[in-house]
Amino acid sequence: MKRRNLLKRLAQIVIVLFGISFLTFCLTHMAPGDPVLAMYAASGTIPSEEILDETREALGLNEPFLTQYVNWLTGCLHGDFGTSYSYSRPVAELLLARLWPTLKLALLSLALMLVVAVPLGILSATHRGGIADYLVRSLTFLGVSLPNFWVGLLLLYIFAVQLKLLPVVSAGQGFSKMILPAVTLAFAMAAKYTRQVRTAFLEELNQDYVTGARCRGIKERVILWRHVLPNSVLPLITMLGLSLGSLLGGTAVVEVIFSYPGLGSLAVDAITSMDYSLIQGYVLWIALIYMVINLLVDISYGLMDPRIQEGG
Repeated sequence: MKRRNLLKRLAQIVIVLFGISFLTFCLTHMAPGDPVLAMYAASGTIPSEEILDETREALGLNEPFLTQYVNWLTGCLHGDFGTSYSYSRPVAELLLARLWPTLKLALLSLALMLVVAVPLGILSATHRGGIADYLVRSLTFLGVSLPNFWVGLLLLYIFAVQLKLLPVVSAGQGFSKMILPAVTLAFAMAAKYTRQVRTAFLEELNQDYVTGARCRGIKERVILWRHVLPNSVLPLITMLGLSLGSLLGGTAVVEVIFSYPGLGSLAVDAITSMDYSLIQGYVLWIALIYMVINLLVDISYGLMDPRIQEGG
């Protein structure tokens, strides 16, 4: 990516983040309920009206909307996303603590997905119209149709409750506690990517260079792995980037089912307790993660295919 285009993309990221921050602050400000009451209710105390007013004054909730937004945005620019009402800890500290578990889960899910999707997609493409092709496509239809929460509950019942091979609760450390949530997330993704790999392979197999290679007597295995596979990877990079951003955002349903301590479960807790500061910081983080990943994907395009870089 050229330097001018890179600077333009960085400027777009700043503008979009500013818009998202304003919209998020507006929505949380207009949401029904009182975060101060929710904060005291979480601690099990019933304060007087005077204490409620003092708390709102200390948190700056009595100030005008624009004043609150400017104060919050100024703090964000200095790395201070505010303090969580429900956890009584800095929002940035909470998000950082939950980012690493979610990152490990996301990378494991992507790895499992690629191990399944790439071979099945290639098998389906190379046996187009055959039994293997119909079998793989039937499995992908099944994978796309089943919702994540149902797959997670089914895996939990079979492998944790009945067979007792894996822990029921995925909280804490240990690779075994990541297996069930990772497999649940990879299940639907593998179905989608298998179809994408199949489509990309079929498009490349119909290209003239493949026909020419076969006419020259090059082995089919060499054509597939040295020529077709590298050319089929580029269209899949965008989907990989978006999937990684989605997983880092936290798949809330899966994390709640398995009690996994990630960003998704943190967001659910923040919404339940009306923790405005935590919700705002979470949304801003996820937006930044998505845009940075998209930028890295665009840069990787230019590195993998020089024609894109030359054409701008």
